[in-house]
Formats: sequence, C-alpha cells, structure tokens
Amino acid sequence: MGEQKRKEEAKTMFVFGNKNYKFMFIGLAIIAIGFILMSGGGSDDPNVFNPEIFHWRRIRLAPTMVLIGFGIQIYAILLNPNKQ
Repeated sequence: MGEQKRKEEAKTMFVFGNKNYKFMFIGLAIIAIGFILMSGGGSDDPNVFNPEIFHWRRIRLAPTMVLIGFGIQIYAILLNPNKQ
C-alpha cells in the first residue's frame, strides 16, 4: 500500500501544460516558415547579380514572420496553463 502511494507521488509532471505546447509548436512553425521565405534569391553564376535577393518577401515579410514566431514562443512560455 505504501509503495503504491509513493509511485503516485513520484509521477512525472511536465513543466508546461498542453496549451503551452500547442502555442510553442505554432510559434516554431511560424519561425520555420519565416526562414523558408528568407531562402533563395541567389545566382548560380557569382558574376551575375540577381535583384531577387532584395525582394519584399525576403526583406520585410520573412523577418516579420520570424519575430512574430518568437513573440508567440515568449507568450507560450509565460502562459499560465491552470488559468481558466
């Protein structure tokens, strides 16, 4: 009887709740999308300049997506899962 009670008390508790992990995965996905949007725009020939590297998607949209993703990550860490 005492051993069973000790096993119940020794159950592992996660640091974050289910809600926190959902927001963390959403933030991680948005960060990954931001980095994917930043990729590309290079040239196969180093002597040829490709102006696609300065496209609005790489200069404005992608860094904004990454910052929004980091903001969601901070929110997920600070979120209290027990609050209704």
